[in-house]
Amino acid sequence: MRTHLDAERPGLAAAPLTGRLIEGGKSNLTYAVTDGASRWVVRRPPLGHVLATAHDMRREFTVLRALHPTAVPVPEPLLLCEDDAVLGAPFYVMEHVDGVPYRTAAQLARLGEDRTRRIVLELVDTLVALHSVDPEAAGLGDFGRPDGFLERQVRRWGKQLAASRSRDLPGIDELHERLGAALPASGPAAVVHGDYKLDNVLVGDGDAITAVLDWEMSTLGDPLTDLGLLLMYSGQQDPDSPVAALGGAPGYPSTDELTARYAQGSGRDVSSIAWYTAFADFKLAVIAEGIHYRYTLGQTVGTGFDRIGSLVPRLIEQGLTTLQEG
Repeated sequence: MRTHLDAERPGLAAAPLTGRLIEGGKSNLTYAVTDGASRWVVRRPPLGHVLATAHDMRREFTVLRALHPTAVPVPEPLLLCEDDAVLGAPFYVMEHVDGVPYRTAAQLARLGEDRTRRIVLELVDTLVALHSVDPEAAGLGDFGRPDGFLERQVRRWGKQLAASRSRDLPGIDELHERLGAALPASGPAAVVHGDYKLDNVLVGDGDAITAVLDWEMSTLGDPLTDLGLLLMYSGQQDPDSPVAALGGAPGYPSTDELTARYAQGSGRDVSSIAWYTAFADFKLAVIAEGIHYRYTLGQTVGTGFDRIGSLVPRLIEQGLTTLQEG
């Protein structure tokens, strides 16, 4: 990698490089890299069972490059390499941004109720800022196809499920079918993050969000899919969950307050948010099942993968309940 950096970005690294895996991610692999004086972050796909359309390094690099000049806080992308011969897979390098990813309710509890509330509301306001970006002006006019977005999303995640299905999952086909039969009408399209939640951002001094990370599923489409995902994650309160369960932290705003905050800031109609939240349950269930499948094949790096499979049945039930109650 050092040879490639010297060729593509002369002077970026001044000494031999060392790196370490940044724990926390369950999909693309993220490494902190340093030459002893400066620091960078390297992203690459997982080691095996890479689904079609997922883990696209060019996609992440493109959206970071487009958003970096806007009000949305993202790291500056420095180098994209699509030659597998360098690291064994495509990768990109971006600047290192200081900040803390809050992944547990215990972490938030140590901050106190006021700081927790402020950070989560800032998370919603940052989402509003993202969805306010004009895709054409940012150079992302061809980043996706907003027309028919929800129908394609439901179909796509059904295909992703089929590609990762390795066991019986009662109810997941029913959830998929009910989502497809009740598609809401989408409002104006926006840049969609695709996995927007508190542990995918960094929080810095003054509790400001310093960077939004993990753009591998970003596209142009219905922005309420981001809000639905954020609400789904905000409703997770089981401290034993293998994903971030932050909603039970003291001071964490209710999902109703988060919805109202987003609606006020964005001016968007959120009356169908139950569908989007249930879709988020389905999408996370499919992602978790894919991770569980890679774990059973011995193709994961890091900790916590042994419990990810137990999350899937809970998400299926939660999605069906949300659709019924919505």
